[in-house]
Amino acid sequence: MSHSKVNLLGLSPAKLEAFFDELGEKRFRATQVLKWLHQHGASSFDEMTNISKSLRTKLAEVAEIRESEVVFEKFSTDGTRKWVIKVEGGSSVEAVLIPDGARRTLCVSSQVGCSLDCSFCSTGKQGFNRSLSSAEIIGQIRTAIRSFGPFDPAGERRVTNVVFMGMGEPLMNFNNVMDAATLMMDDNAYGLSKRRVTISTAGVVPALDKMVGLTDVSLAISLHAPTDELRSQLVPVNKRYPIKDLLDSANRYLKSLSDKRVATIEYTMMAGVNDQPEHARQLVKVLRQIPCKLNLIPFNPFPNSGYERPSDEAIAAFKQIVITSGIITTVRKTRGDDVDAACGQLVGQVDDKTRRSQKYIPVIQEEVSRDKSFHF
Repeated sequence: MSHSKVNLLGLSPAKLEAFFDELGEKRFRATQVLKWLHQHGASSFDEMTNISKSLRTKLAEVAEIRESEVVFEKFSTDGTRKWVIKVEGGSSVEAVLIPDGARRTLCVSSQVGCSLDCSFCSTGKQGFNRSLSSAEIIGQIRTAIRSFGPFDPAGERRVTNVVFMGMGEPLMNFNNVMDAATLMMDDNAYGLSKRRVTISTAGVVPALDKMVGLTDVSLAISLHAPTDELRSQLVPVNKRYPIKDLLDSANRYLKSLSDKRVATIEYTMMAGVNDQPEHARQLVKVLRQIPCKLNLIPFNPFPNSGYERPSDEAIAAFKQIVITSGIITTVRKTRGDDVDAACGQLVGQVDDKTRRSQKYIPVIQEEVSRDKSFHF
């Protein structure tokens, strides 16, 4: 199949309308095709039975529905589902579905690898390859929905929430992430509430400012440290956009929304690094600058990371200090441990093509050879 054809899978509603305009077709065709692609999970134009055969033939000549290949799938004993998906060019990304009662949250990747190189992130160790197309991002939600059986528009919602917290920095892939988020929230596509689609950023301030007036997704900030000195060590982008600039930008975005929303502050806790009572007190001062809730994430170790998970006592003491100050605080449960639920871990084992740091490879290969459930 020629890749000069337009892949309709990632086109936002506005772009799909423009596509039909160019074909000389009426705009309502865009709505029909949106529903077929995203509510019925169509993978060919032949399935689109309320579209004339002549138009279907025309579409097949100039367009395609191209989805990435799932090369690895693993379901955890706790219900977590994880996929490694091979994208164009041969690299892989991962997507994770985390169930919690009636809520099913899909964590999607936006890039192959990540250029921000946060010191505690498994994905960062694999280097950066490229940004995903909007079709490659949307393909992840189709994969998750399909894992429960054939698409059923009238059935229960199989994915209730989407978080852009997988591999990559979403705001470094701005246009494609915006198109994908628009599709996720469009009533003719996935119909998710704006409160149930969350974009997480480590702090790319110009892109965060650009979101104002363009989208109304929920916002998460990957903070991980209460001071610029420590954060610059853990999250290098902080050297360019320090904490105050980041929180000022986040405040501007929250104020632009039509409803009252708070930011989710993500804070990965590492033993002896950022988990002490003094860090908690410093964090309380920082978080007074923004309406927020705090999500504490115990570090999930990976080979040669150099970091360790804090003790349960340290996590509880930290949480108590922050809660006492009046900030809503949760500790993220460790989910899908048996399927390497820390972002980037599974791809790092199944398919590490970038070879950024050779010292990681022998350890990963050893782990893969020990785990007979990995298939290549």
